[in-house]
Amino acid sequence: MSNHPSRTAFWAGVVFLLVVLTALVMGGIKVQAWLQDEQRAPVQVVDFSGEFEHVNVVQLERLIRKSQPGSFFALDVNEVFQLVESQPWIYRASVRKQWPNTLKIYLVEQTPVAQWNEDMLLNPYGETFSASAEGLALPRLFGPSGSEKTALEGYNAMQSLLATTAMPIVELSLSERFAWQIQLGNGIDLNLGRTEFIDRLQRFIDVYPLLAQQPKPVKYVDLRYDTGLAVGWETSTDEQS
Repeated sequence: MSNHPSRTAFWAGVVFLLVVLTALVMGGIKVQAWLQDEQRAPVQVVDFSGEFEHVNVVQLERLIRKSQPGSFFALDVNEVFQLVESQPWIYRASVRKQWPNTLKIYLVEQTPVAQWNEDMLLNPYGETFSASAEGLALPRLFGPSGSEKTALEGYNAMQSLLATTAMPIVELSLSERFAWQIQLGNGIDLNLGRTEFIDRLQRFIDVYPLLAQQPKPVKYVDLRYDTGLAVGWETSTDEQS
């Protein structure tokens, strides 16, 4: 008889514990459902900051809301970050939640400095990104895959040399054998070869004032010589006929 009260108390404790555990589980399910309910805790504000010109933030917000239709609590910041950085004109981004209903996104936009092989753009680091060049006055760079940084570094070096001549580079080609050719804003084509292309370009700059005095305009200059150069002249319509 003496064990009966203790046995009753034990089972009463077990039942109480089961009731508590059941209540906790049910409460957790209800809390989870509440947190997932977009109407109870919606993301009301998507706040974009940073300096950008080409990013369409209205369209970007629409993409974010479509990919993350749940509540503020259910929203996955990492997924939003990956979605934002996958957009063509976005170079870097940071994403964070701000209680109680705001998603804050800071954007760093790509800076295009050149077209690459007609279907890509280059940023100042020689990295390609896929975006439209429409309306952008950019030099056209061509070269084999993997030569983006080399081509851009060569362009920058040559453009610096030409800065005072009013003859900007409008097109640059780097061949499979890494020979350089450029076209200037005045239409002159320069063949600079594979080596010493900066010295050869300087040779052209030095001699150009004499070439410009000639009665015929210059069409191309071949500088692939240790000394001297070869000049091709524009042919008039009368001479062609």
